[in-house]
Amino acid sequence: MSKLDPRLNPYRPDLAAEHLKDEVEAARYTSGELRHVTSASTPLRRAPTNEAPLDTEAMTGELVTVFEDAKGWSWVQLNRDGYVGYLRTDALCHGPSLTSHRIKVPRTYLFREPDIKTPPKDTLFLNAEMCLCPADGDFVELKDEGFIYAHHAATVRQLADDFVAVAVQFISTPYLWGGKTALGIDCSGLLQVAMQAAGLECPRDSDMQMSSVGQPISNLTDASELQRGDLVFWKGHVGIMVDHARLLHANAFHMMAVVETLEEAVRRIAKQGSEIAAIKRLPALAKPARTQPVAFQETRRAS
Repeated sequence: MSKLDPRLNPYRPDLAAEHLKDEVEAARYTSGELRHVTSASTPLRRAPTNEAPLDTEAMTGELVTVFEDAKGWSWVQLNRDGYVGYLRTDALCHGPSLTSHRIKVPRTYLFREPDIKTPPKDTLFLNAEMCLCPADGDFVELKDEGFIYAHHAATVRQLADDFVAVAVQFISTPYLWGGKTALGIDCSGLLQVAMQAAGLECPRDSDMQMSSVGQPISNLTDASELQRGDLVFWKGHVGIMVDHARLLHANAFHMMAVVETLEEAVRRIAKQGSEIAAIKRLPALAKPARTQPVAFQETRRAS
């Protein structure tokens, strides 16, 4: 039987998803149960312990398929991007959630009352989904939960026009391996949440993104031909061009999301032994914003 990527395929020696029955061997198979996330955000870990590596995060309203509950942990697959791992069982509720709106800003407060002077109950993050009651004024009500500022929410069908503009809002967000929120984010998480806010499909990890997002550009002669929204990949890393010269990326050198020249990033990362592995372009994005030309270093390799 072929080896499937365990990040995207729920299988273990003792248990696997029913739809993988002809592809993997397991002691038993299950079709799973649909649930939804009720926490503002919850970590998806590689093993059922708080000390296990953080692989990604799930947001309020996100659907998951649960294959097993054991000792306070649920082994799940996120329905939005297919990632497999372990969530705390108490962060989930049975069945699908009814959602009408999503959070359209990096983070916002959930207040107990429609009043900015009341203590907030929680923080909600970009792409969280919930059912909001119609209301007039500056606040809308999250049924039986509290109130959020109306202009921080949009209907689930109202998508961002420019995923780069969404990503720019995360500048100075601390770097966090596996993070996907304004409290902490990594390079591929930044790309994923920004693209999802614009209604664009995007897998979770940078190797998956390099394989499936956009079209490769292999005929660039200099950096002036790069465009806003182009994606630059190194092994295990990705950044977003905000114009033909500057790169936005969450990185462990600055330990935050920053904008710097592509020339500077290429030079520094090359010293660590890594060259550009690919440059990808998404169709029908905004025209490039022009600044002064910047030549590539000799370490650039497009593929």
